[in-house]
Amino acid sequence: MGSLLSACGINVKKKKVEEERHLRANDREFNLSFKYANNAIKTSKYNVFTFLPLNLFEQFQRLANAYFVFLLILQLIPQISSLSWFTTVVPLLLVLSITLAKDLSDDITRHKNDNHVNNRKVEVLINGELKSEKWMNVQVGDIVKLENNEFVTADLLLLSSSEPLNLIYIETAELDGLVSNRFIKYSISILYISGEVRCEPPNNRLDKFTGTLTMRGETFALDNERILLRGCTLRNTEWCFGLVVFGGPDTKLMQNSGKSVFKRTSIDHLMNVLVMFIFGFLAFMCTILSIGNAIWEYQEGNSFITFLPRADGANASLSAFLTFWSYVIILNTVVPISLYVSVEILRLGNSYFIDWDRKMYHVKSDTPAQARTTTLNEELGQIKYIFSDKTGTLTQNIMTFNRCSINGKSYGKSSKKKIDFSWNSLADSKFCFHDHKLVEAVKSGSPEVRAFFRLLALCHTVMAEEKTEGELFYQAQSPDEGALVTAARNFGFVFRSRTPETISLVEMGVPTTYELLAVLDFNNVRKRMSVIVRSPEGKLTLFCKGADTIIYERLHPSSSKLMEVTTEHLNEYAGEGLRTLALAYKDLDEDEFEKWKERHHEASTSLEDREAKLDTIYEEIEKDLLLLGASAVEDKLQDGVPQTIEQLAKADIKIWVLTGDKQETAENIGYSCNMLREEMKEIFIVAANTAEEVREELVDPYSVFRNARKKMSPESGDEPPIEKSRLLGKKSQVVEDEKKDMQLELLRTACMCQAVICCRVTPLQKAQVVELVKKHKKAVTLAIGDGANDVSMIKTAHIGVGISGQEGMQAVLSSDFSFAQFRYLQRLLLVHGRWSYLRMCKFLRYFFYKNFTFTFVHFWYGFFCGFSAQTVYDEWFITLYNLVYTALPVIGLSIFDQDVNDRWSFQYPQLYAPGQLNQYFSKMAFARILLHSCYSSLVLFFIPWAAMCDTVRDDGKDIADYQSFALLAQTCLLIAVSVQMGLDTYYWTAVNQFFLWGSLSVYFAVTFTMYSNGMYLIFTSSFPFIGTARNSLNQPNVWLTIFLTTILCILPVVAKRFLFIQLKPTINDKFDWHHRRLAKAVPPPLPRKFPRRRISTRRSGYAFSHARGYGDLVTSGRFLRIPVKSRPALFPHTDTCESVRS
Repeated sequence: MGSLLSACGINVKKKKVEEERHLRANDREFNLSFKYANNAIKTSKYNVFTFLPLNLFEQFQRLANAYFVFLLILQLIPQISSLSWFTTVVPLLLVLSITLAKDLSDDITRHKNDNHVNNRKVEVLINGELKSEKWMNVQVGDIVKLENNEFVTADLLLLSSSEPLNLIYIETAELDGLVSNRFIKYSISILYISGEVRCEPPNNRLDKFTGTLTMRGETFALDNERILLRGCTLRNTEWCFGLVVFGGPDTKLMQNSGKSVFKRTSIDHLMNVLVMFIFGFLAFMCTILSIGNAIWEYQEGNSFITFLPRADGANASLSAFLTFWSYVIILNTVVPISLYVSVEILRLGNSYFIDWDRKMYHVKSDTPAQARTTTLNEELGQIKYIFSDKTGTLTQNIMTFNRCSINGKSYGKSSKKKIDFSWNSLADSKFCFHDHKLVEAVKSGSPEVRAFFRLLALCHTVMAEEKTEGELFYQAQSPDEGALVTAARNFGFVFRSRTPETISLVEMGVPTTYELLAVLDFNNVRKRMSVIVRSPEGKLTLFCKGADTIIYERLHPSSSKLMEVTTEHLNEYAGEGLRTLALAYKDLDEDEFEKWKERHHEASTSLEDREAKLDTIYEEIEKDLLLLGASAVEDKLQDGVPQTIEQLAKADIKIWVLTGDKQETAENIGYSCNMLREEMKEIFIVAANTAEEVREELVDPYSVFRNARKKMSPESGDEPPIEKSRLLGKKSQVVEDEKKDMQLELLRTACMCQAVICCRVTPLQKAQVVELVKKHKKAVTLAIGDGANDVSMIKTAHIGVGISGQEGMQAVLSSDFSFAQFRYLQRLLLVHGRWSYLRMCKFLRYFFYKNFTFTFVHFWYGFFCGFSAQTVYDEWFITLYNLVYTALPVIGLSIFDQDVNDRWSFQYPQLYAPGQLNQYFSKMAFARILLHSCYSSLVLFFIPWAAMCDTVRDDGKDIADYQSFALLAQTCLLIAVSVQMGLDTYYWTAVNQFFLWGSLSVYFAVTFTMYSNGMYLIFTSSFPFIGTARNSLNQPNVWLTIFLTTILCILPVVAKRFLFIQLKPTINDKFDWHHRRLAKAVPPPLPRKFPRRRISTRRSGYAFSHARGYGDLVTSGRFLRIPVKSRPALFPHTDTCESVRS
């Protein structure tokens, strides 16, 4: 029984939580005793036996589908059903079949992918021999051999490689889209002994691993830099060996591929509410008709007993009860069974339009726009708040070395003449700098200047690759480091190569080798990096670079005067929007360093709190530093960012920038990208560092901040329309506070401002800010970013947009939509988003209108048929109405319609506002649809009824029979709703025309066929309307009735639109009037770019990326490799002088 339940995907017993993993190399018997997961993976949802029951179970969780199954059961009861079973079965089967086919196709693809991966072959060391095994058969503790360009089988502990000193190259594109290096320390001798590993249990932390390796009685510390993760690819390495630590579902890749949060649009939530209301409304109508039946049976029923005898025990109460359920069947069309399938088709079509949009295709990177989900399209037309990362999202994340301050002197003021670096044979020809004084200082032998560039050449984790003599390529952890090392290279301090123990430079043409003793790596807490080196003369020196606020705390008092001058320079650089670093050094005593080295070794091999202990050890030696100066690199804006932000602001979309950068840099980027404008005269800064100080700034009634807010809104409303203010938060401390009043104070104030910038925020704080607005403002939010540090806010927001940039693919993989440049966001929202919202709302309005109108005619007919639950239409018309006659026209409307073209959508971004205000579809709009349908149904019932009552044909024969009335009513209905759809169509295409006229043609063709003598003779009971079509539709009075009915149905709509255009025009009406006047006008030129604003009075700091450095790799030992000529540079050549090859 347990195996059967497991096959069905049901866990019989709860899995014990693993606290520590213990394994032995090459000892399967020992490792299997722990019952670790094997290396097989499963991403599919179903198998051959479970597909049908599980998929149907999932589908019947939808209320509409379950409701129609209930209707089908009712129809099988003869005393209740007045409709044939096929009127419910055919639509239900069609809806279920479409969904079944879609889910089957998706799961077959998943099965194929699983089988492809599980059946890959890898060489495994078994009993001293290498044997080929399928991936699914690999076990924890096995030692596997990987060859060049092979995928990594599982999470491996690296043991050995074919390269000199055990360097390997891997591509981590499946994890983060980057190419990085891994270095290993242990020799191949482990293949022949039984080493034991104890490590952390399986988890989803890609950047962290803690464990120990015991071998020959000696224990070695293991960290993330010795682990090769599944999802990587071995590159430029002939072979390597690895020990399987985690397999299959336990690997970090699979641990990270858990279920994402299922996002639903606001229209989805509204539809669920409306469907519940429709159920209640259906029950209300059925109750009215059943009460009417009881009254009619009591008063008039006895008159019909003679030819309609009652069953034994039947009375008026029983008849009313049965009639209630009969009308539940007849009026079932008010519940939209095909609504969900139609919505999915519409969303899929609009998603393809985004994928196919050539204007969102980035040629340089060969990156098209991609709708990674098909369920959120219309939400793009309702965005109120955008939360954007800065680095790599608004900027290019390609750094250029622009300014520097050395020993109190600032360099880098632009001059027209570019520096000629021809004197340096190893210089990068793409590097640009314009201050000739700096070159003169280097050549003249200034000790401070040379120490400055020596520090830049030594204090980093960059890898150098020299394909040909003198042609260097740098692979840097971040563009910042690449820019700084390239600057040192051009000014004569060339970083040429490194080993774990040495760094080789060429200092002003002289080869020099430094002994690398320690790398004190960067992390988000330290915000600095240091190296300890021994010069050829034997001098020990610590070089340190990092955020100026961090470096200043560790300076020797003798550097205080230099610090003041450097601070002025840093503020000047920050005012230009540059990213800054402070540089310092310290000479070390040999004995002191040896003692520190012992403490460092103890901390680095600790299994508990290793990182905290290392940070404490680092603090001991990183003090009493001597300041050298500061560097400044420029992160250029992406193309079109200012115009995009200006357009989005005109659309009343509020943009918040959430960045790890310092306040000054973020503010000046805000000016350069048009987010902050010169006419904004007030700036409010929340700069406190503790919860108490934040509370004082926000809540204190006498604070400047509170008074400034009073200026904006004397009434302190929730969100007044303020135009001239902006808010900058140095840290989002208030978001972490548990007291909701502080959060609301911050939110209330921020929402009064046109622009908000949150500086120095962590990835978690980004998500908290988004959640704060999402929760309390009840507005649709969008988060956009390009790095792993943006994933949390992308997943938190209603819509997540990923930019495929310099920081890998993690943001894209977690996003709902992706593209290559920030500027495409305006097209995504103002064009595709607005069109999708408009189309969805039109679809829903028309869908509910045609169904309610169809159903209400049944309701009115009940008062004229003795509440007997007789249908007013032919059964086949009831079956085909939603599936054939009205399906394609509404889909054509909802896929191709557009009120204005994309050109005018950019010209008038104010047209975006209705979506933000839910003007096109809401509960009030639904109520209006209900009233409109009620009126139309009255016209469609009573006009044909009055026209057919006591009417004769041209030849004097009677035409007033039930079948002729039914045909007339349904023909009037179909033509009226088709004309209504034509009135709602803004943009006619050949497809729309074909669908509309084709559906009407199909209706008449099917009607004449089904009402023919032949069909009656073949299926007598199923087609009783013999000859009705040809006898009725050849009469002029029938067509006059159809024409009159159609006119009366659309007359109120036309009259209302005319009056509203004159008296209360919408923004679209105003645009139409303006558009007609300027139909031939050419759009104005693009908005001008605002110059950057220089601010030189605020404290500077540096924003690092949220990634740990490569310092541990550099010092991990034995990692030097022979250069591979075919290996591409991380930063390719470009033609512009601003580009940097790193």
